[in-house]
Amino acid sequence: MLPEKKNIFLLIFIMLLGGCAGNKNIYYWENYQSNIYQYYQKEKTSPEEQIASLKESVEKSRAQDKSVPPGLHAQMGLLYVNTGNGVEALREFETEKELFPESAQFMDYLLSKNKGNKK
Repeated sequence: MLPEKKNIFLLIFIMLLGGCAGNKNIYYWENYQSNIYQYYQKEKTSPEEQIASLKESVEKSRAQDKSVPPGLHAQMGLLYVNTGNGVEALREFETEKELFPESAQFMDYLLSKNKGNKK
């Protein structure tokens, strides 16, 4: 291999390693994953307790200037649906859609499904 090509490959390799070394988590995950687990396992925590935990995560993420993970607001919306609070559910679905446009199709589905559940 020519010396110039070796230098180019070495430079690319160093750049790739440098990109991995500074990898910081851009999302504030804290309680989100355990809440999802509890939701699907139907553990002893109530939807209200899960909502409170997720709200706490949102506040802590703001304090640390990090974003909430994708799906957190959608999960809160589903929990609000379970508690009969359709207005808050719709608000959370809209927030999820705004923060993560790739979720728009699913959020639109949930929004249309829950329009009649406003309370």
